[in-house]
This record gives sequence, structure tokens and C-alpha cells, in this order.
Amino acid sequence: MDTNQRSLAKALSWRFLATLITTGIVFVLTGKGEFAATIGIADTIFKFFIYFGHERLWNRIPYGRKKQEPEYYI
Repeated sequence: MDTNQRSLAKALSWRFLATLITTGIVFVLTGKGEFAATIGIADTIFKFFIYFGHERLWNRIPYGRKKQEPEYYI
């Protein structure tokens, strides 16, 4: 299970990359830098919190996890 700090770091690094992508796409489609930046920032704010909650929720779901056996038994 990931710690809150790890989930936060993953959310921040992903949102940075995703913001660049979203801003770039909006700029290419509209040619308006200020508008593209506004959309990129709004997208980041909303999706950051959604991603963090999604990540924490998945930590509670055992689906797809392998059960780790201890290295030795006493």
C-alpha cells in the first residue's frame, strides 16, 4: 500500500505533465496562450484532487494484488 506522501507525489508529478499536455492542445486548437493557460490551471486544480482520491480509493481495493508471503515463518 502506498503512503499518503507517495500518492501526493505521484499526483503532483502526473498533474504537471498532464497540465502541459492540456495547455498545449488548447493552444494548438485556439492559438490563444492566455486562454490555454486558464484551461490548463482549471484542469489541474480539479483533476489533482480527483486523482488523489482515486489513488487512495484503489489502495483499499485488493483486486489485482498478489498476497506477499513472509520471508520466513516462526
